[in-house]
Amino acid sequence: MCIGMNHRLWQAKLRLLARWLSQIAKFGTGIEIHPGATLGRGIFIDHGTGLVIGETAEVGDGCTLFHGVTLGGTGKEQGKRHPTLENNVTVGAHAQILGSITIGEGSVIGAGAVVLDPIPPFCTW
Repeated sequence: MCIGMNHRLWQAKLRLLARWLSQIAKFGTGIEIHPGATLGRGIFIDHGTGLVIGETAEVGDGCTLFHGVTLGGTGKEQGKRHPTLENNVTVGAHAQILGSITIGEGSVIGAGAVVLDPIPPFCTW
């Protein structure tokens, strides 16, 4: 519920309040989700400590994210800088998905993976 509220505040250009509330949530949970990120329905975050989701990241419906996952940027992009996870993607513990790439529907990213290139649907990486 707090995530949705922060996202609505961000869209309403109340960005300082949205970031402040997201930092309070991060302090309490160990999960950092930028209020600008777009999250689908039914996302499951298992043992979320250390999880980071960047501002332009998009996470589809039914995705599973384990602890330590980063959906981040490389620092080289302008505009959309973070990954897109299509529906029903599973991302293992401490995997790093970086850049404006798309992880196809139903794909599984293994623990500790560093992903810099797009992954087609229904693949294991």
